[in-house]
Amino acid sequence: MQKSTIIPSWLKGYKKEFLSGDLSAGITVGIMLIPQGMAYASLAGLPPVYGLYAAMIPQLIYAFLGTSRQVSVGPVAIDSMLIAATVGSIASVGPDNYLSAILLLTLIIGVFQVVFGWIGFGFLVNFLSKPVISGFTSAAAFVIGLDQLKNIFGIDIERGKSTFGVIKEIIYQFDAFNYSALVVGLIGIFLIRLTKKWSKKIPGSLVAVLAGLGVMFFIPLDIQVFGAIPQGMPTFQWPIFDIELIKHLLPSALAISLIAYMESISVSKALQMKHKGEYQIDNNREFIALGMADIVGSFFGAFHTTGGFSRSAVNDQAGANTNLANIISSGILFITLLFLTPIFESLPKAIIASIILVAVYGLVDTKYPKFLWKTKREDFYMLLITFVITFFLGIQEGILLGMILSLLLLVKRTAKPHIAVLAKLKGSSEYRNTKRFDDIEERKDILIIRQDAQLYFANCNYFCDKVKCEVENKQEVKLLVLHFGSVSNIDSTALSALEDLVYDLKQEGIRTYFSDMIGPVRDFLTRVGLMHRLGKDHFFLDVQSAIDFYDKKGNQIEIRRNFERAIQSNDFEERKI
Repeated sequence: MQKSTIIPSWLKGYKKEFLSGDLSAGITVGIMLIPQGMAYASLAGLPPVYGLYAAMIPQLIYAFLGTSRQVSVGPVAIDSMLIAATVGSIASVGPDNYLSAILLLTLIIGVFQVVFGWIGFGFLVNFLSKPVISGFTSAAAFVIGLDQLKNIFGIDIERGKSTFGVIKEIIYQFDAFNYSALVVGLIGIFLIRLTKKWSKKIPGSLVAVLAGLGVMFFIPLDIQVFGAIPQGMPTFQWPIFDIELIKHLLPSALAISLIAYMESISVSKALQMKHKGEYQIDNNREFIALGMADIVGSFFGAFHTTGGFSRSAVNDQAGANTNLANIISSGILFITLLFLTPIFESLPKAIIASIILVAVYGLVDTKYPKFLWKTKREDFYMLLITFVITFFLGIQEGILLGMILSLLLLVKRTAKPHIAVLAKLKGSSEYRNTKRFDDIEERKDILIIRQDAQLYFANCNYFCDKVKCEVENKQEVKLLVLHFGSVSNIDSTALSALEDLVYDLKQEGIRTYFSDMIGPVRDFLTRVGLMHRLGKDHFFLDVQSAIDFYDKKGNQIEIRRNFERAIQSNDFEERKI
């Protein structure tokens, strides 16, 4: 971890030539965040002003604590939908305390992230596999898109309905469609897409907002608009701490904290590659920075935020050199809250829906499922299951069950690892899998087995059964060589099973040698006394050394033991006579 200091590293080494780029990026992203913040607040079921709070305060906190110099922190579509799904599914949360529940959820997410960063748990995101994330993200994009159709069509649909419920309501209210809202929404989508193709530096969402405001100014339409937006800075407020509510929020808070971190760290790493050598990303510091942004923000009306892909890309393209760009963006939001909120009161909700629809369209991934179908069917089915669960049961259920699926698949793969029988390649001292090579030399008295995973409680019985099965198939075997080059760990349960295996084979007259064992595993076996009990002459650097030793010394030992057994038998006495 980088050495922690009060003054951020980017500020200590700041150069004059950085200023123009930071200023350009800060203004561009700040303007972009105005419509985005309001759109994602709407997605979270909150008044638009809370999106401006969420776009302003967390960015300022991240600017001083974060280690990426191009990431822009603010509300994002997936997390906003997750927040709405989490709080909306709790029966005890009514309209009066909906905001308080969201701010409490934001605080819990922030605490999780700070704790994970502090204890170095950045690796936890590895438990969210890419197929699960892809399936969840694509399904969530469809769910979000369906939810926004009510604003595109100008109809009212009760919050919290299932996917089927939303589709049913849209069909039932076909006669009530507001075609003026539909036209405005389609214009918004067209302008955003066109602007993106024309210039990536110009925020298409801002163009759509200006167009929407222009339409309402010159041609007042009977469509839904934002209405009054409070002016001024957010006030400090304590989230309402309710133990029962906290219990309901904890599982989702854990899932969202990991998803948000993965979103942000992914874009951080991608942007760092473009600026190689300029700075380093600290995974755990990123966890803490994002967590502190949520914690501080929750006391000032800001709901959960993270590093966003599109904003960060615009920030980088606009010339951001340091986190001063984030501070400038935060300043733009500050000015907006003080003076400009009345301008947006006549903004059509259809325009906000168009911004969200374009954003979630980019989340639908079709290439990755096709790739998995051709290369890894097991992962494809996991992606498909996650997609179906998320789409039909809900976003919260989808991500939680997706995480469980990832863990179950991990256990399944490690519980039945790849185990190979090896033999010597002709004309060399290399030993390879007998099923993959034809040009090999196999000895009837020697069996070589390679375990391609750690040996622990979930797979040790499978390993031992596999070894015994191979021994039975090769009836003349006198030596078993266990190639442990890929075994990174052995736990106490596996140790006990391994000792039993060696003992059982010894009773059958089969010696067991170990080869290619890595240092940490050798150290463990030394500490527990197995190397002492078996003797160091059972452990070798490679397979060939084990076999050479057996050929020189092993046969002599076997001859001596046979001789000793013969002395004690009557047959020897009879032969002697």
